[in-house]
Amino acid sequence: MHDIKDTGRATVRIGYDGRVHKTFRGHLARERFDHEVRVLRYLEERGCTFVPRILEVDPENLKMVTTNCGTRVDQLNADRQTELFAELEQFGVRHEDREMRNVTYRVADGRFCIIDFEFATILDDGTGQPVSLLPGGVP
Repeated sequence: MHDIKDTGRATVRIGYDGRVHKTFRGHLARERFDHEVRVLRYLEERGCTFVPRILEVDPENLKMVTTNCGTRVDQLNADRQTELFAELEQFGVRHEDREMRNVTYRVADGRFCIIDFEFATILDDGTGQPVSLLPGGVP
């Protein structure tokens, strides 16, 4: 496996098969794991194709395996970046960390994708209430 990210909050590795292995650790690791899994499943149910798709979940070890959404981008027009995150909101999720480090490019279909949903907000979970892990609640 190839290490992509190793911080106090998570380790991300890409397997030789291209799958992405993310293990959560540190502050609120359980909550962040549960929330990201919930958000990605929510987006999959709504047919969002420009985010990772969950392949495996290991709650005991706070690990998930997802599809690969390409490589991180070094440059992206600010207007295009804004459009990309706005497109995500059409699927009912606000990202909350709209930085370029959370944008990838998938060569297979020439698509910009979005990753890292630990603190994303589900705008309506079916109860009419937003769901978020943001400190202090939903803005």
